[in-house]
Amino acid sequence: MNEDYILITGANGEVGHGLINHLAKVGHKKIIAFSRSPLSEELRPMVSNPMAMDVQDREGLAELFENFNITTVYHLASILSTKGEHDPVLAHNINVNGTMNLLDLCVKQMEKTGRPVKFIYPSSIAVHAIPNLTVKSEAGKVKEYDYVQSTTMYGINKLYCENLGRYFNNYYKQLNYAPNERPYVDFRALRFPGLISADTMPTGGTSDYGPEMIHAAASNKHYNCFVRPDSTLPFMVMPDAIKSLVMLHAADRERLTQTVYNVTSFSPTAQEICDVTKAAFPNATIDFVPDVNRQGIVDSWPADIDDSAARKDWDWEPDYNFDRAINEYLIPAIRQRYA
Repeated sequence: MNEDYILITGANGEVGHGLINHLAKVGHKKIIAFSRSPLSEELRPMVSNPMAMDVQDREGLAELFENFNITTVYHLASILSTKGEHDPVLAHNINVNGTMNLLDLCVKQMEKTGRPVKFIYPSSIAVHAIPNLTVKSEAGKVKEYDYVQSTTMYGINKLYCENLGRYFNNYYKQLNYAPNERPYVDFRALRFPGLISADTMPTGGTSDYGPEMIHAAASNKHYNCFVRPDSTLPFMVMPDAIKSLVMLHAADRERLTQTVYNVTSFSPTAQEICDVTKAAFPNATIDFVPDVNRQGIVDSWPADIDDSAARKDWDWEPDYNFDRAINEYLIPAIRQRYA
């Protein structure tokens, strides 16, 4: 019980895969990692306590906090945007109720130990809703507080959980606070753009047309892209996503001026992704066959976001621009995957 443990939820997902690999490489040995399905065989040797668990399982989570001194939570478990639209009740239960379970247990941990748990929460650009394409084209780099009025269940869930974290970080039991008292939960969130991984398959996100296009081309499969060629979203490759999570965790709390930070890397059009994919895989066949619902979601999300606060407060800077992401990270790894 005296040893410090890291808890990772949603560990089988794309971000969980990358995070566990990173933590194992830098020597973290006390890691509790779970997903609703048993942890993959690849990840199991990298964690001390692999398990299958649902974030809705309040009793199971409470047992973890009782048996282990959990000092950091990377809360990655989430129902993503497209699936959330098909099953909004499940999305709410996982995304909101599961987060509340964990935050409440972190509060109880603080009350027991006097030490706030660091709660690292990946949010999303899905919290934004831009009213139309004209506004989107004129909006420029969207800041954290711009157009925060999501129209998707996933975005609504993420925004609500950001506010839950802000509450437990800043306002919970505020009448009992002494000056400069530590928070009940050291909640730190970042809003991810679309994420692209060379190591895992896309898992149903609305921005997944980017990675799906490349994976299909590498595996000699035709791909119908579900958005228009001019569709533009901010993206980031998985190594930079993991870097941002780890940097935010390590950041000096005294430097943090907000609880939620944008992070991003590059903002290509779907046509630009198609062009570099065909350049790498000349036999690729890609058609643009927009899906009305998914296209509508993409159109409501920013074409670019402003991550200047993260750059100022905790020295964030991505390692990969579009050219390096495609030619040094994605294409070589994905080509090898299907060789």
